[in-house]
Amino acid sequence: MKNQLSGKRKQIIDFILRFIEDKGYPPTVRNIQSGCGISSTSVVDYHLKVLEKEGHLRRDPEVSRGIEVLGRTSKTPYMVPVPLVGQIAAGEPIPVPGSETWDAAAGADAIEVPAELTRGKPDVYALKVKGMSMVDALISDGDIVLMQSASTVDNGEMAAVWLKAEKEVTLKKIYVAPGRVRLQPANSQMKPIYTSPDNVAVQGRVIAVIRRM
Repeated sequence: MKNQLSGKRKQIIDFILRFIEDKGYPPTVRNIQSGCGISSTSVVDYHLKVLEKEGHLRRDPEVSRGIEVLGRTSKTPYMVPVPLVGQIAAGEPIPVPGSETWDAAAGADAIEVPAELTRGKPDVYALKVKGMSMVDALISDGDIVLMQSASTVDNGEMAAVWLKAEKEVTLKKIYVAPGRVRLQPANSQMKPIYTSPDNVAVQGRVIAVIRRM
């Protein structure tokens, strides 16, 4: 049975609920420290541990905003901001403005997505898909893909690939073999792109798709 809340811990729970209501996603420990006038983040962490032990909330230690107040009645999912850094071709490669396009911290526009899509992964950004070459993978023109920044991926993973010589980028499944890289579309009507390994730089892997309605 949960203990009755009073004092500082009730203030923390009330702040978390108000923050979620206002922002659509949970606060960080620093947000709680500032919002509740607590002296340090370690004191906040102590109170959160007690609240979790008493069954008032649940925390995900791998996620900076991974706080869930138990028994909340709202059905609104936790939302997190993700930078929308531009668009990516899912057909023939198209030019992109430059390497700064890939910097998720470069002041890009942001979209809010359910926290369960990012699953607490770091360096997540969004790209709008242009083209139909990944339609068999249920990624169509106008959809948004959530990417995690990465310089390597496993064979068969869907990745954003920078073609150095062409200064172009494309979204494909990647297969690396000795002396050759195959960028495979998920569309039976389109042919793969073949290039040399030194012409390819992986920029990120697809972790989720937001489909255009």
